[in-house]
Amino acid sequence: QLQLVESGGGLVQSGESLRLSCAASRFTLNSYSIGWFRQAPGKEREGVSCILSSGITTYYKDSVKGRFTISRDNAKNTVSLQMNSLKPEDTAVYFCAATRAYRCSLIPELYDYWGQGTQVTVSS
Repeated sequence: QLQLVESGGGLVQSGESLRLSCAASRFTLNSYSIGWFRQAPGKEREGVSCILSSGITTYYKDSVKGRFTISRDNAKNTVSLQMNSLKPEDTAVYFCAATRAYRCSLIPELYDYWGQGTQVTVSS
């Protein structure tokens, strides 16, 4: 079974950057479409960005457009989320998720495999 591991979270100040990575063991991520999601305390999990297995198509939640960039590195078997100009409202646990379906979606229910998450905290 595909296992995903997120890394790169941390505590930063408003306006700073972080780069999250999603890595897989035993399977190659280039066969999966990947989504990044986040969940803040007391709130539902929401989609942030996604990328097709081919890497051709990406999609972003409106509030992160122009600040976040999703990318694939097939040589490293990782999918990254570069987060710039971070804001306090970006504070959440960030998860990566995978599906073998050829679609890019921000709907959590459409993903089959999930990582454990990494905490991102942005102070004002």
